[in-house]
Amino acid sequence: MRGEFHLLLATLLAAIGWIASKSVVVEVPGDVFIAARFLIASLILFPFCYQNVLILNAKQVISACAVGLVLALSMQVWVYAVSITNSLSGGAFIMSLAMIIAPFTSWLFFQTRPNKAFWLALPVAIIGMMLLTLSNGWHVEKSQWYFLLASALVSVYFVFNKKVTKEVKPLVSIFLQLFTVGISSAIFVSLTQHASYELSNSVICWFIVSTIVATSLRYLLQAVGQYSVNIEIASLIMILEPIWILILSITMLGETVELQKIMGASVIFLSLFVYTKLSRQ
Repeated sequence: MRGEFHLLLATLLAAIGWIASKSVVVEVPGDVFIAARFLIASLILFPFCYQNVLILNAKQVISACAVGLVLALSMQVWVYAVSITNSLSGGAFIMSLAMIIAPFTSWLFFQTRPNKAFWLALPVAIIGMMLLTLSNGWHVEKSQWYFLLASALVSVYFVFNKKVTKEVKPLVSIFLQLFTVGISSAIFVSLTQHASYELSNSVICWFIVSTIVATSLRYLLQAVGQYSVNIEIASLIMILEPIWILILSITMLGETVELQKIMGASVIFLSLFVYTKLSRQ
């Protein structure tokens, strides 16, 4: 049960990361936040995997860093969506669709046809997406489009990361990817101009939470948990993340969630559950 607990805690820490990120980007530019968060988080993880990092060959390093660039792009889109959204929980459920989009992405890049579970879960996910987004007629909020784009990019990350982790240990791969996100985002920040901003004590506290708790500790727990838990159980536990975000958004941010959006979120959760269960049969 220890592995299951590690994964469950990882999903909760990831949800806390959403709340922390929203609290930080109210005052700090999103790209600056991503650069600092991931660079520091990767350096915290380095002592846990440096011996394995040093024995990697050039091809393995390049592969992991290339996947890290995809993650960096998805994180930049995601943090922009977080900064402009009024519904963090809705964005979380849209992002969770990456699990269902991934088989289509794999089909697109590697001609790997999706299994039956994908075709059964897809229409359910679309219905949930429509309920979640079309609350004011046929109008989709700007942030929801960006969350959907970020979800698609995360699905690309899932597909290529799966191939990388066959050659590189998960924790080593995570370190290299987080470091790549931090460095590439820092380069992007250096090439752009931002209005001046001040760091309040509240923002600093939330930044520490997002970096140490929701990134370094979360990924460490996730890597350890996935190593010792059956993949089906791991997948089922991981889809709890948007549920935590919904609860935290309501209790900590005072978010008001309409009945239709709750129904949409529930249908999306159902599609993820159906896909996960049927994929393992």
